[in-house]
Amino acid sequence: MTRPSDRPRRRSLRLRDYDYTQAGAYFVTLCTRDRACLFGEIVDGEMRHNDAGRIVQSEWEALPDRFSGIDVDAFIVMPNHVHGILWINPVGARFIAPRFVAPHDVDAGVPGAMNRAPTLGEIIRAFKAVATRRLRQTGVSEFAWQRNYYEHIIRDEASLHGIREYIANNPLQWALDRENPVNVGAGPVPASDRATTRVAPTAWDES
Repeated sequence: MTRPSDRPRRRSLRLRDYDYTQAGAYFVTLCTRDRACLFGEIVDGEMRHNDAGRIVQSEWEALPDRFSGIDVDAFIVMPNHVHGILWINPVGARFIAPRFVAPHDVDAGVPGAMNRAPTLGEIIRAFKAVATRRLRQTGVSEFAWQRNYYEHIIRDEASLHGIREYIANNPLQWALDRENPVNVGAGPVPASDRATTRVAPTAWDES
């Protein structure tokens, strides 16, 4: 058995000095463990959710009920991942009382966590925890998320528009999607117009 000290270190995707509680829009991508396609399938360019996919969609839509000052923008639940835009409003987000989210899902044992603005990471961790609990309770007993998640700070209107468009078109681009299990390890995927497409999330990496 591999000891924790023997495991390879994972490079953090977070920016070292960025305040993830501050107002703004964030594009996030979360994947299932091993990219297992558990949320439905793409049929004729449309995402058709199964019961698990509908649970995940409902929990994402419920984020504003769990955190004040949070809004959800464009999002989509794909067969094995979620793309979404989250807004943390200028007034500042706050945890809503734990009738919505168990404290251990959001505070990681930090004293006073319920009295301060949550970080983006805490919001995502709460979503993962609640969605996982519901999925396991409804029969997806071995469900798990990939350990990390991708995020991109949206800095201008052009980027926001492009990401919204990408999310809306994601089902049509499933054959090219880097999260599609058939593309894992394949590198850039040739597009139909003979161009080379860098599929999300790397399309919005900071240069």
